[in-house]
Amino acid sequence: MLIWCRRLIIKKPDVLNEKGPLLLACNHPNSFLDSVILDSIFEQPVWSLARGDVFKKPFYIKLLTALRILPVYRTTEGVENLSENYKTFDACINLFRQNGIVTIFSEGKCINEWHLRPLKKGTARLAMKAWEEKIPLRVLPVGINYSSFRRFGKNVFLNFGEVISMNDIKINEPDGIRHQAFNDKLQQQLNQLVFEIPKADKEQQAKKLAIKPGLSNKIFLAIPAVTGWLAHLPLYAPIKRFTWKRTEKNDHFDSVMMALLLVTYPIYLLIIAFTLWFITSCWWVFLLLVILPFTAWSYVQLKPQLDR
Repeated sequence: MLIWCRRLIIKKPDVLNEKGPLLLACNHPNSFLDSVILDSIFEQPVWSLARGDVFKKPFYIKLLTALRILPVYRTTEGVENLSENYKTFDACINLFRQNGIVTIFSEGKCINEWHLRPLKKGTARLAMKAWEEKIPLRVLPVGINYSSFRRFGKNVFLNFGEVISMNDIKINEPDGIRHQAFNDKLQQQLNQLVFEIPKADKEQQAKKLAIKPGLSNKIFLAIPAVTGWLAHLPLYAPIKRFTWKRTEKNDHFDSVMMALLLVTYPIYLLIIAFTLWFITSCWWVFLLLVILPFTAWSYVQLKPQLDR
């Protein structure tokens, strides 16, 4: 995460120590990278909900469950699958009973943009179900903002709002009224946490999303950064081409890139180290296992931060 994210700016970092039962109600700009970031920074493990169409094969189901991911089905993934959502909601309720934390993406769909879309009713339904069962669930609004959706090494602005509790909603009202009241409160908060920037407005993007490196960084990291770019190009370039061809028409480029690099990068480092060790028989080549990640980090600190 230190290499993938150039800078992580967190509003109200004390929230990361919060315990469950807690529901993180988030916008959804960047596929499963959103979940990975939240799970990696909270002190307590975080479960998340993901689109159900990836839960097709037993192997995927076991893998995703091991990664603390549960399925949510939409009508676009088959009306016949919608009943499976009851099982997921029941699993979430059990997690809340055990003081767990769950992430739900309240917009319902991932789109790479700096814009909050209308909220679906899933977050309200899950919260009401927990409150009806006397679970003291707190709902925490979360705004996730990225400086880029196509560049390795991005700034991530993570904004936490104010908790919504059972006392903030008249849960004895009819479903339609209480769901709308909940969504109104959540939407009001998320509007303040999610950046609103047109994709074509490069000036506003630079103003809100870019963080200029200091002069000292430019001086001391210049040579390591160039070294890092050259050393990692044989791995990064083909993976980027491979990923782009398969994600050009959707919004999963960042997440797929991160997943592939997470698996291949340690192997790449070991191949370089052992190859040089066989050639030179010098033990010091294994220092590259530390030096090369540092050069990658150095490049991330100085490289362009915004999408073209």
